Amino acid sequence: MSFIIARNLKKDYPMGKTTVHALRGVDLSVAKGEYLCVGGPSGAGKSTLLNIMGLLDDATDGELSFDGVDVRALSPKALHRFRRQRIAFIFQSFNLVPVLNARENIEFPLLIQKVPAAERQRRIDKLADEVSIREYLNHKPDELSGGQRQRVAIARALVTAPEVVFADEPTANLDSANGQAVLELMRRLNREEKTTFIIASHDQAVMSEADRMIRVIDGMICHD
Repeated sequence: MSFIIARNLKKDYPMGKTTVHALRGVDLSVAKGEYLCVGGPSGAGKSTLLNIMGLLDDATDGELSFDGVDVRALSPKALHRFRRQRIAFIFQSFNLVPVLNARENIEFPLLIQKVPAAERQRRIDKLADEVSIREYLNHKPDELSGGQRQRVAIARALVTAPEVVFADEPTANLDSANGQAVLELMRRLNREEKTTFIIASHDQAVMSEADRMIRVIDGMICHD
């Protein structure tokens, strides 16, 4: 059964006197617990598609439902609450807060959700063990390697127990060894926690791990 359904999604950006058609009518269904890779060249629309499906941006036209909810019909406040409770993102640039240590970065979304202190610490410690960063919890981002920072970012994404994680080029800033370790970690968490992962990447290692691979070219899904 489809968990996320996109129908005829379009996204236009004005650029001077012209209009850039970033998405040109995307149809896509994602099953619950799926590990999906969205491939395609740079500028093809992968990130735009993830941002819209992950409710960080709104489509110009089309339909988008999430577990039976028409998310484009939600009020801004309801949309924000929906995204905060059910969706998480992992970015290639990590997006960690530099003045916070690893524990505080992971804790941040739980503070927004007003999770009690004891439960916050329990979740952080559990995930820190799962992603092998327990010894680095008191380190700030600039004291960590790229691979360690991405593990912190993954822990931060998963600490709220989201139903779906969107990852935009999660291995792009990592060397091959750290990139492979991060991929293995995400795949293991997908299998064990049944979390849905939707990953935008042109990394062949990401593509080979996916349950399903789609390609976006010129704002459309390419059916080979």
